[in-house]
Amino acid sequence: MMKSIIYSAFILVLLASCASVPPENIDRQSATTDYKLLDNWAAHPDKKDLADLVPAPLTSVDQSMLEADVFFVHPTTYTTKTIGGAWNAPVNNQELNGKTEKTTIQYQGSAFNQAGRIFAPRYRQAHISAYFTEDKELSKDVFDIAYNDVKAAFEQYISKYNNGRPFIIASHSQGTTHCGRLIKEVIDGSSLQKQMIAAYLVGMPVPKDAFNSIKPCSSSDDTGCFVSWRTYKKGYTPEDVVLGDAIAVHNPLNWKTDNSYVSKDQNKGAIIRNFDKLITEATDAQISNGILMAAKPKFALSFLFTSKNYHVADINFYYMNIRENAVERVETFMKN
Repeated sequence: MMKSIIYSAFILVLLASCASVPPENIDRQSATTDYKLLDNWAAHPDKKDLADLVPAPLTSVDQSMLEADVFFVHPTTYTTKTIGGAWNAPVNNQELNGKTEKTTIQYQGSAFNQAGRIFAPRYRQAHISAYFTEDKELSKDVFDIAYNDVKAAFEQYISKYNNGRPFIIASHSQGTTHCGRLIKEVIDGSSLQKQMIAAYLVGMPVPKDAFNSIKPCSSSDDTGCFVSWRTYKKGYTPEDVVLGDAIAVHNPLNWKTDNSYVSKDQNKGAIIRNFDKLITEATDAQISNGILMAAKPKFALSFLFTSKNYHVADINFYYMNIRENAVERVETFMKN
């Protein structure tokens, strides 16, 4: 039964133990991962994968008929024991890949499969300890290795599969660390910007002025823009996180950036524990001081979920609202 408790507890529950036993090895010489190989994609239109799934109450989607694509970069799943003491996870480790696919690819990536074909690379993700080490030069090298894979995957997607199609960038946590940089270096101000429907940069603080010409979205159907939020328990003020009005925050229940309260009756469905059970009216949302505040939802075994940091559920608390919004932005983009 414990196996089915809130899917994304893999990210934060063991942070303390992870930080106390950091990895030892870093390979600064390795070439980027080869994304011509289908095995190096966690989700891809040419393979059957867990990003194709939809919760049981919904109708399956034929992605081949969709007019847009989604480039999805998953969060950190390399969180516990290291693989060979490495700071960066190998992309061919079956145990880690299975963990990634059964959690974030299924429970997060699938939220976008009605909007576009899903492309989600495996990448040499940084171990969670890289966020906490005091060795900043080492941390930079570790994240550079991960980012270089993400960039190589996106470039392969553009050169071989895109064919001028509009696309969404979607990410969570470490994925957002890399996608923010990808947008800044590759998309912002380039010809690709005209193809970008929107970017969902979730789980990390993204400044409002992070990009030169790509601004925070201003409405539910705004395009060529980005949305972002980080979720915490209502009434809790987190420590050691970036707060303030300079951070872009969107309320995924109304897609506005003001501090208006949106009640849970506007929540069209969360997926928390059972992928095939949509929990309507799961929780509310309100922006405050650069973060999103939400009431703790009630679900089976919810008493085991005691964290006040709802990072692991940034997407899952608002699964159906995100799903419908991604479709709305695609439709608006295609009309225009």
